[in-house]
Amino acid sequence: MYGCEWDNETGKVKGYDQHGYDGEDFVTLDLDTEIWIAPTPQAVTTKMKWDKNRALIAQKKNYLTQECPQWLKKYVNYGRSSLMKTVPPSVSLLQKSPSSRVTCHATGFYPNRAELVWRKDGVELHEGVNKGEILRINDGNFQMSVDLDLSSVRPKDWQRYDCVFQLSGVNEDIVIKLDKAVITTNMGKSEGRKHACSLL
Repeated sequence: MYGCEWDNETGKVKGYDQHGYDGEDFVTLDLDTEIWIAPTPQAVTTKMKWDKNRALIAQKKNYLTQECPQWLKKYVNYGRSSLMKTVPPSVSLLQKSPSSRVTCHATGFYPNRAELVWRKDGVELHEGVNKGEILRINDGNFQMSVDLDLSSVRPKDWQRYDCVFQLSGVNEDIVIKLDKAVITTNMGKSEGRKHACSLL
């Protein structure tokens, strides 16, 4: 296995050339010392033979530290539009029945580096919260949900709660205030429908 890594923030390049045998590491090229490393006694003969081929080592070092990173940068640049793509979700509040948990559901977002949390008075909640996994949906985007147990919360205190969606690469959070009027139930939307979504 061989290739290279490039850190676009620091500009640091790391190349590697590793060979295995029978599921185990066999020899690895150390690009700093320009010698092969043999982790097992069985690989020493190969290491000694390959160490003598200075031209091949120089060629590999040039490829792994110069050519490979150039190609990697080109491909990253070509794919930048899809790599940097962000799609905001549709966020809604759902509840099966008046006594069940309230689910904050975000769907249709991209990439999958996202957070969905419940807050009370601006502080993230962990107790009484059940967070689901991030799942891929059929259009290639993602969805997730987080449930909140309101059984011990008085209705007049609901206004202190909100659901917050944060997407990597996007500065604004999507905030949905907990409000009976915006919750979709098995009976449909509550009467007096209001939108309580805001961008921070």
